[in-house]
Amino acid sequence: MDHTQAPILEALHRYHQHGELAFTPPGHKQARGADPEAREVLGDSVFHSDVLASGGLDDRRTSGDVLLRAERLMADAVHAEHTFFTTCGSSLSVKAAMLAVAGPHEKLLVGRDAHKSVIAGLILSGIEPVWVDPQWDARMRLAHAPTPAAFESAFSRHPDAQGALVTSPTPYGSCADLEGIAEVCHARSVPLIVDEAWGAHLPFHPDLPSWAMDAGADVCVTSIHKMGSGLEQGSVFHLQGALIDPTHLKSRADLFGTTSPSVLIFAGLDAWRRQMVLRGEALLESALTLVREVRADIEAIPGLHVLDHCDFVASGLAADIDILPVVIDVTGLGTSGYRAGDWLRDRRGMDMHLVDHRRISAQLTHADSTATTGPLLSALRDLADHAGDLAGAPDVAVPSGDDMRMEQTCLPRDAYFGEVEDVLVEEAAGRVAAEMLTPYPPGIPAALPGERLTDDVVRYLRTGVEAGMHLPDAADPKLGTIRVRSVRDPHGPG
Repeated sequence: MDHTQAPILEALHRYHQHGELAFTPPGHKQARGADPEAREVLGDSVFHSDVLASGGLDDRRTSGDVLLRAERLMADAVHAEHTFFTTCGSSLSVKAAMLAVAGPHEKLLVGRDAHKSVIAGLILSGIEPVWVDPQWDARMRLAHAPTPAAFESAFSRHPDAQGALVTSPTPYGSCADLEGIAEVCHARSVPLIVDEAWGAHLPFHPDLPSWAMDAGADVCVTSIHKMGSGLEQGSVFHLQGALIDPTHLKSRADLFGTTSPSVLIFAGLDAWRRQMVLRGEALLESALTLVREVRADIEAIPGLHVLDHCDFVASGLAADIDILPVVIDVTGLGTSGYRAGDWLRDRRGMDMHLVDHRRISAQLTHADSTATTGPLLSALRDLADHAGDLAGAPDVAVPSGDDMRMEQTCLPRDAYFGEVEDVLVEEAAGRVAAEMLTPYPPGIPAALPGERLTDDVVRYLRTGVEAGMHLPDAADPKLGTIRVRSVRDPHGPG
């Protein structure tokens, strides 16, 4: 295929050249009706490229196959058999993949370190999750993806499971043994879904961890806006093999997708594919050289430690690491990641990607250079110099891996849609959660609908909120109360 082509971008160029006059949505009509201040802030080019996908970019029958040709080029770029674009992020893509593998009341093996979008998929679909426990790093107090042996054990206990879902890389950059997990699934002729939202770049450089399609996954979900250069919400999902019908998968995506997709986001996906095929390896080579230097420079700052291969990759931990997410342990400064992240934003205008009870993360991509990493290093040195100002951060009572797990008493869907009540946080232990309680970022629920809350998890969330943890999906983000199944619920009191 000719990867110098970009069908969506080229169609947009033709649209502008022809000077087409639209009597269709969007109602701003090529910026003419947009708010003047919005035009000043956003620029008219945003509005000029905001056209209908069908009946604008392409004709009403989409006879030009503009989107289809762009998707075929993307599939060819990463050696997948089929690729589908979405403009609702990987949150849509992963739900479509799940429903293509299992239906209501059917079982799906899921790593318990899954993103909240996976839990939303369970709630919407009625799929019964069989949780596969991640590997817990007691020293660093974080989770890595489950092992092939853990999936093998779960299949042995639940031979009727329709497939499996694993997250790799994690937001911390740790990677699963995808090849081993795929072998476990395929020995039973069931598919493997990989939530590879953080791995868009992986196919384009040999020194990066193996990506899902090369490792044998059946479906791979990727957020191009995370580690690629697409616009926010730009996502693709790739398919290979005979275990999932592509028409079946596309139909599931149509259930969740919008009928008014953003051509701007489509164009970003199309352009990123062309950029990576033509120049990706060279761009990523520069990024990897830069990140190695940055990691060494940060490691030299007193009180900071960059989590590296020796921290993550070992028996009982991760199978590999992506070094572009630079995860920094700040415990040597005597403070928390929450406090350090807030200080960097307030004092240095520096936005960290991930913050938790002891870490901050600086996500680097091929877009970074010394022009961006220089200020980062300066800000981190300033942070270390002000360690005294950061002292006294509240402690977070992080449970061990075993103590983090709770009993799943019912389907997430049943708990979420059942009769609920709000109880004081002090009275929540022993009750069945009816909501997700998700520290964000990274967006992995600590508690989810149907799990019986324990003292350990409630204490973790309560002390976390006091220390600066953000729980955006809780009914009460300050966690004065927690939403639980009502004792009046006829289908199972909480």
